[in-house]
Amino acid sequence: MGNTKLIVTPAPHIRSGDSTPAIMRDVVIALLPAAISAVYFFGAQAAVSMVCSVAGAVGAEYIFEKIAKKPVTIGDWSAAVTGLLIAMVLPPHVPVWIPVIAGFFAIGVVKLLFGGLGHNVFNPALAGRAFAIAAWPALTTSGYLWPASAEGAIWAVRGFDAMSTATPLTLWKMGEIGGASMSKFYQSLFVGNVAGSLGETSALALLIGAVYLLCRGRISLRIPLSYILTVAVITGLYGQDPLFHVLSGGLILGAFFMATDYVTSPMNPKGQIIFGIGCGILTALIRMFGGYPEGVCYSILLMNAAVPLIDRLTRPKRFGEVTSRA
Repeated sequence: MGNTKLIVTPAPHIRSGDSTPAIMRDVVIALLPAAISAVYFFGAQAAVSMVCSVAGAVGAEYIFEKIAKKPVTIGDWSAAVTGLLIAMVLPPHVPVWIPVIAGFFAIGVVKLLFGGLGHNVFNPALAGRAFAIAAWPALTTSGYLWPASAEGAIWAVRGFDAMSTATPLTLWKMGEIGGASMSKFYQSLFVGNVAGSLGETSALALLIGAVYLLCRGRISLRIPLSYILTVAVITGLYGQDPLFHVLSGGLILGAFFMATDYVTSPMNPKGQIIFGIGCGILTALIRMFGGYPEGVCYSILLMNAAVPLIDRLTRPKRFGEVTSRA
């Protein structure tokens, strides 16, 4: 045997060529269609908001890790993804310092305070959005009035002009639009000619990015499909237009880009389906019975808190385990 060394380590021994930077870069690439769409519909202000948000999140990670005398991890692209998603879930007209501060909160409190990437309980971007809305509700919602994505937008109804129109879900909540079928709105919702946050206006752009992530094997359909189908079924049972609810708001963005977060979602397939169904139930209930027109952000955050319990309840049986007799 000579100098041969025998290294004994626990299973599994399968190695993967994937790395955190590679995965995060793919998420950024997948978000590019939605980002380009946001700039097209909302103009240069959208680009400024996204750049400032990314800079704030990356800068926060660098500063906090330097203060704590820990290795700087901005090279893994996770902070950049968080910053980009924060911009995506905020309206285009917010002062640029809001996404920057939201990024500092998301990175400093939600991520690093819990031990860094892989240890955070809640999705940092959604927690940053929730913090911004709680801290500056007037500046982040303006009474749910948002700059219209294009002049002559279909949401300019009953006193709402084309340059300052409410989001589709807000109009639905206010009773301005509604009914069992709202097919006349599908095209605008799908293409993106509606008011809303930067990342919720164009379902088409988001789906292009989602297909890219699926093709790259970064996500599976278990969480997004169970999430979206649950919202569609519940809203349909209550006499609402399911497709309107699927295309409106941040459902597609949340289902494909946030609920599928590796750290804050369950590990096994059964748990992921339960997680998606739970997100769908909460989203539908908040939309239909809550005072807030949208429920994606808070539904995912609430289900993030339930992930340890879901993982425990859906933990597969160990190979070779013998059931004890009473």
